[in-house]
Amino acid sequence: MSKIKITTEFIKNLEKFIEIKSSPKNEIQLAWIGQAGFIFKYRNKILIIDPYLSDYLSEKYKDKIFPHIRLMKIPILPQVISTVDYILCSHAHSDHMDPETLSILSDNNQDVKIILPAAELEEGLNRGVKSHQIIQADDGKLLNLENTIKIIGIAASHESLKVNEKGEHYFLGYIFEFEGIRVYHSGDCIPYDGLTSKLKELEIDLALLPINGRDEYRLKNNIAGNFSVLEVMEICKTAKIENLIVHHFGMFAYNTVTRGELEELRAASSTQLQIIIPEINVIYKIKKK
Repeated sequence: MSKIKITTEFIKNLEKFIEIKSSPKNEIQLAWIGQAGFIFKYRNKILIIDPYLSDYLSEKYKDKIFPHIRLMKIPILPQVISTVDYILCSHAHSDHMDPETLSILSDNNQDVKIILPAAELEEGLNRGVKSHQIIQADDGKLLNLENTIKIIGIAASHESLKVNEKGEHYFLGYIFEFEGIRVYHSGDCIPYDGLTSKLKELEIDLALLPINGRDEYRLKNNIAGNFSVLEVMEICKTAKIENLIVHHFGMFAYNTVTRGELEELRAASSTQLQIIIPEINVIYKIKKK
């Protein structure tokens, strides 16, 4: 039986949610901001992972084979965010390390710390992050944030496991631990040998996993893939993860699942695996039972 309980609350907008930093004791609050982006609120800390809060890619890929036109509105403008403590980027693709979002958040939040793969240090600087703000992450590296939140980097295979000459990984996921509750955000990832056994050993309570899949056509056009819906469910089953929030859908027409597939996924939720399809302006409240 799952040791956590997840409840929901509808809100009018995310700006007010992020303005108020406090949250009930021993409760994690989570909000989806599109693609792989989430806001975490815990005690008096706010963390954001993989925020894509601009239209950068539609301009970059204008008139290309995949135009990257947004299918959803920007849920909160980075200009109004001034209370964030930590920003995490899983890798350097621009819907995860967005230069327009990061440069604004870096300027607006002078005390913010920005966690990114050590292999992408230079790229982070190129995209507007200040050197004193950076915390370098890597596979297996433990980050202890003010003795209240622990974060462990875990290698991600974005079609492949990629490392630099130092052995540092370019693609990461992160495991967050909030007083015994463990949340896994895979970043962009496909199955690889040893991943599921790692997750099973770490006893993950909640997984945040992409479901947009992959195929040869997208790969030949430089669009690296992710887990499929079936792979996500198999990972949770094998690793004994009982709660799943899916993501990386609904942003770009060429790289998403269909509404029908989402409904099938919703219908597959059970007592063994609670599946949540997140919505904008919904807060997911997580606490121990």
